[in-house]
Amino acid sequence: MDFILNDEQRQIYEYGGQLAQKYDNAYWLDHARRHEFPHEMFKQIADDGFLGIMVPEEFGGAGLGMTEMALFMEGTANHGIPLLMMVVGPTMSLAHIASHGSEFHKKELLPAACRGDIQFCFAITEPGAGSNTMKATTLAKRRGNRFSLSGEKTFITGAEVADYCLVVARTKPHTEVSRKTDGFTLFAVDLKKKGVHKQRVKISIPLPEEQWTLFFDDVDLGPEDVVGEVDEGFSILFDSLNPERIILAALCCGIGRFALNKGVAYASERNVFGQPIGAHQGVQHPMAKAHTAVEMASLMTRRAAWEFDNKLPAGASSNMAKYAAAEAGIEAVDAALQAHGGSGFTEDTGLYEMYPLVRLLRTAPVNRELCLSFIGEKVMGLPRSY
Repeated sequence: MDFILNDEQRQIYEYGGQLAQKYDNAYWLDHARRHEFPHEMFKQIADDGFLGIMVPEEFGGAGLGMTEMALFMEGTANHGIPLLMMVVGPTMSLAHIASHGSEFHKKELLPAACRGDIQFCFAITEPGAGSNTMKATTLAKRRGNRFSLSGEKTFITGAEVADYCLVVARTKPHTEVSRKTDGFTLFAVDLKKKGVHKQRVKISIPLPEEQWTLFFDDVDLGPEDVVGEVDEGFSILFDSLNPERIILAALCCGIGRFALNKGVAYASERNVFGQPIGAHQGVQHPMAKAHTAVEMASLMTRRAAWEFDNKLPAGASSNMAKYAAAEAGIEAVDAALQAHGGSGFTEDTGLYEMYPLVRLLRTAPVNRELCLSFIGEKVMGLPRSY
């Protein structure tokens, strides 16, 4: 068992520090408070070759895996620059298309996306179905060898800057299938197509990426837009959903470290009653406990990524990593805030803005209850709870 990163992995992990020299937490916060996408930073990431981490070299990527993508995300979040667009685009969409896309997707769209010329978002959640994807009603009706897509998807990250969307739709209604997992198909939808409309979902959390509802009204799609096999999309869907859990776990670990580093620095410098407040166990122990939780979650995240890269079942580790990292991130930010006292809630400190983000990630995109239910049933063998 080797826990040492190789030179390439170490370089990827430390890239966040390099990026932060020009695009630091203050830059991220400024865009987050204005809900404005950080185009300059994203272009820098593209120019440095990190959008295609999980895309094969022949299609313009780096040919690496989930481990390297998680290291990238954790490393940037370590410096207070969490990037949700890296979740829905490079991790969930590009990697999936690289494995299951058509020749057009691989030879035309992937190289452009790796260069940053186009962006992808990901659409699975529906207002009426929520976490129960089986009851999704967005339907792509067959019309000869083509499809007509109609329906609604919500909480779509970054739809305002995306050019394409990887859409999870039904090609058979759930009332017409023998198995509830049958009848799903994934499509790479050009968001400029006729019949695609979007509406902003106003989120109170300061984030540079906005949330959107997408409406599809008889959008014409062809066989060239299908990703994978028609009606068999569910069998490959977890190629996207497990990476989503892993990458967000990495993000939570990074945010936790960023917050604790600020807490440690403040508690080491702030003197009350003749000594630094960090010398008091009431301040020190909560941060030490949170640090332990973050590092344990980080280890589980790397295990899940390793399993995914080695084509091993990664569902158990992915769900445990997502659950543990979100809880650890919340604990870490809370401990750092408490160490700062009142100054932790000022805009100049730039710490409190991290709390609603990690708290969001306890609930979305998969809530902790579903993670725990998966662990209880699939890992521990308890009776099904939902």
